[in-house]
Amino acid sequence: MFLHTLYQKTTRKQRIFAIILICCVISSIVFVHHNYSLYKNSIAKVVETTIDNSVEIEDIHQNKDVLYTQQLIAEVKNGHEKGLLVHLTNEFSESQASDQKFEAGSEIFVSINEQGEEGQEYTGTITGVKRDKYLVIIAWIFIFVLLLIGKKQGLLSVISLAFNAMLLWFALDIYIDYANQSLLWICGVSIILFTIVSLLLVNGINEKTFAAVIATLIGTFSSLLITYIVLVVTGENGLRYEELQFVTRPYKTVFLAGIFIGSLGAVMDISITMSSSIFGLYEKDPTISVKALTKSGMEIGKDIMGTMTNILFFAYVSGSIPTLLLYFKNSSTLGYTLSMNLSLELVRALTGGIGIVITIPIGLYTAIFFVNRRKAKL
Repeated sequence: MFLHTLYQKTTRKQRIFAIILICCVISSIVFVHHNYSLYKNSIAKVVETTIDNSVEIEDIHQNKDVLYTQQLIAEVKNGHEKGLLVHLTNEFSESQASDQKFEAGSEIFVSINEQGEEGQEYTGTITGVKRDKYLVIIAWIFIFVLLLIGKKQGLLSVISLAFNAMLLWFALDIYIDYANQSLLWICGVSIILFTIVSLLLVNGINEKTFAAVIATLIGTFSSLLITYIVLVVTGENGLRYEELQFVTRPYKTVFLAGIFIGSLGAVMDISITMSSSIFGLYEKDPTISVKALTKSGMEIGKDIMGTMTNILFFAYVSGSIPTLLLYFKNSSTLGYTLSMNLSLELVRALTGGIGIVITIPIGLYTAIFFVNRRKAKL
């Protein structure tokens, strides 16, 4: 009865879209369960597991754990060794803090050892876990939530996200292939495209969008310029680049490019919020004065400034919680732990905060400028 009622309420286009969406979901899930041939590395599917040893361990801080040794038999699913059974050894702890227990059906990346004497069993080493089927399910849940709540706007948001992801991949690929190109210039061009495409897709072609685009670009580039000047003046004292030293390119440039793109999201959110608010006030009362718009806009900006700054702080710092716990567990001092792990995250958060603060007046006066233009046309 519910499905029949729902069917009656939907239009023909909505039914066609739903059918296409369901087909995409099913086909993508089937695809990731049978895409072994697309991987260069050997993939094996576990068919049998046994645990042949367990040892209780205790560290210097009296933390107790149990270490297990697991024997696996897995079938190779791709490459020249396809169909072969490989014997693997996996060690995992009861806490599974940095390891994983495998079950029959688990799919793993393996490095197969060369076979010795004829008739000898094939052995190998586990190099990773194939997780694409789980990522696809999570991605579809995210898409469904967007479509359920945002409907058409949600669909446009998905398209915008997909475009931005492809654009970022393309930009980084250019930098990897052409090392003589400046990463900051590449990211700068990408940010312009990110901003224009995202806002135009989600909000359409109108003055509100134009105001948000201009405010986003000015706010993002200004925040990076301010951060760069501060780093030059202070000589980067207190910054610890250890977490970036594995990068084979200039890690300072990579860091600046990261905060460049990282601050874009918050600045874009502030810009469209300010623009939508100002145009909403004007459309509700076309006779409203510039002074009233300015006062209302600043009040709106103050309300969202604190929450957005906190969001940035928690978003950047949350990724360092496991490392912080590790340092504290090993009796490192508070100052040493924070300086080693949070210096870069705090700079990223502060840069985003600077972008938020300066974008509020920029977004406000840019939106008012377009409102005045509209008034002049009447």
